[in-house]
Amino acid sequence: MGGVVGKSESPAQACLPETKLEAKMVEAMQRRAGEGTAMKSLNSIILKFPKIDDSLRKCKDIFEQFDEDSNGVIDQEELKKCFLKLELKFTEEEIGELFEACDINEDMVMNFNEFIVLLCLVYLLKDDPTALQAKSRMGMPKLEATFETLVDAFVFLDKNKDGYVSRNELAQAISEPGERSSARIVIKRFDEMDWDRNGMVNFKEFLFAFTNWVGLDEEEEGDEKV
Repeated sequence: MGGVVGKSESPAQACLPETKLEAKMVEAMQRRAGEGTAMKSLNSIILKFPKIDDSLRKCKDIFEQFDEDSNGVIDQEELKKCFLKLELKFTEEEIGELFEACDINEDMVMNFNEFIVLLCLVYLLKDDPTALQAKSRMGMPKLEATFETLVDAFVFLDKNKDGYVSRNELAQAISEPGERSSARIVIKRFDEMDWDRNGMVNFKEFLFAFTNWVGLDEEEEGDEKV
C-alpha cells in the first residue's frame, strides 16, 4: 500500500487553517480525538451508512423551518433570522463564515446537503448551555447520535490527531486487518473528500463527501458524484 500513496506528504502541521472557522473546527476535532473513538474499522463506518442516510433525510423539517420563503434553499438572511429566533449566539462574522463555508456551490444559497453540513458544524462548535437549549428547539437532539457517528468516523481516520485527514492516513485505515479496499479506492475516496485539493481534508470537507457517499444528493438534486 505504502508504495502507491508515495514516499511522504507535507507535514500535517504545515497545513494551517485558512479561516477562523476552520481553526475552530480543527481545535474541536483535536479535542474530540483526545477522547478516542468507538470506530474500529472503515467497514464499521460503511455499515452505518443506511442508518445515517435515514437520519439525515429526517432533517427536512428543520431545513423547512429555516427556509422561510419555502423556495427550497436558505439564504444568509434566513439563516441570521433563524439563529436569532433560536437564540443561537453567533456573531455577524461567524454567521458569514458558516454560510460561506457551507455554500460549496458558491451560489449564495444553501441547498439541503449544504444545510446538513452546517447543522453538524453547529453541533460540533456550540456546546455551551445556551446553545444546548437552542439546539433542542431546533430538534437537533434527535440527530446527536448521527452527528456523533460522523465525528467518530473522522477521528478514526485522523490517525495523528491533528484535526486533518491525509491520504496516508486514509490508506492506513483501509489497509488495516479485515479491510479489502484497493489502493485505487484510497485515491478515489481521498479525492472525493479533498474539495480544495490542498492534500489535507478537514471535517467540513469530510462531511460534504459523506453526504454524497450516503446518497442524499441523488434525491435532492440528482447531482453527479465527484
